[in-house]
Amino acid sequence: MVIALTPIREGDLWSGSTWTVEDENALAGLLARVAIGQARVAERILHEDGLVDINYPMGGYESARNLLKLGPSGDPAHRDGWMFQVISWIAAHRAGRPGMIRSPHMRHADKGLDGLLVEFDDTEIARVVISEEKATGNARTMVRDRVWPEFQDFETGRRDAELVDGVSTLLAGAGHPNPDAVVAAILWTEKRAYRVAVTIDDTHASEKGLKALYKGYEAAVSGAIDRRRAEAFQVQSLRPWFENIAVRATAIIDAEEAAINV
Repeated sequence: MVIALTPIREGDLWSGSTWTVEDENALAGLLARVAIGQARVAERILHEDGLVDINYPMGGYESARNLLKLGPSGDPAHRDGWMFQVISWIAAHRAGRPGMIRSPHMRHADKGLDGLLVEFDDTEIARVVISEEKATGNARTMVRDRVWPEFQDFETGRRDAELVDGVSTLLAGAGHPNPDAVVAAILWTEKRAYRVAVTIDDTHASEKGLKALYKGYEAAVSGAIDRRRAEAFQVQSLRPWFENIAVRATAIIDAEEAAINV
């Protein structure tokens, strides 16, 4: 298992999970797959453990390596943010909820929604889940000053056009038989849920710390607890950890390219 999930909950305010990476080499392999443009292959690996006999395409290696490099300024934030979105995408698949999960962006610092999930029950759409995913060294400030205001924008309808476009594109790409009905349903607030995922350190790695981290969630998103999902990934040395995984993923891409060119 690449990532293990441990359930967390704070009364009727929010619920979710903390994540633990159990196999860093496997994680690097999935990051390499996504970077090369094979998110669908990574999905099959996640859902059918052992399915690894699919070769990389005959190109795209340089752009894949660029995703795993620092930007021109040398600031790792955008690179690490992209990697964390892929990790969050993996965790969403591991959660095992029936539905569709949008593949990660293929560029750094993409504006708009970080993640998007459309979940179904036996008969119809259950939820559209708006996900904000942040790799940060200051989790509380990020959640309070960036994530809650973004969720409030969706709650008030100010970003409906963006949401409708994202859901329509996801459903159309998956061949859903009636995307218009789904899009109409999400215009009603009760069909929306929210998911915040952030990196944390020891400050928030406890019941008390998580409670402080997600303080104010119910004010930003009202209603039942299933509308408020909270995810956390503890990393002791944030930037060095991401750099280490990026180096491993790049080595996998290099090895695949070398094997094809022999």
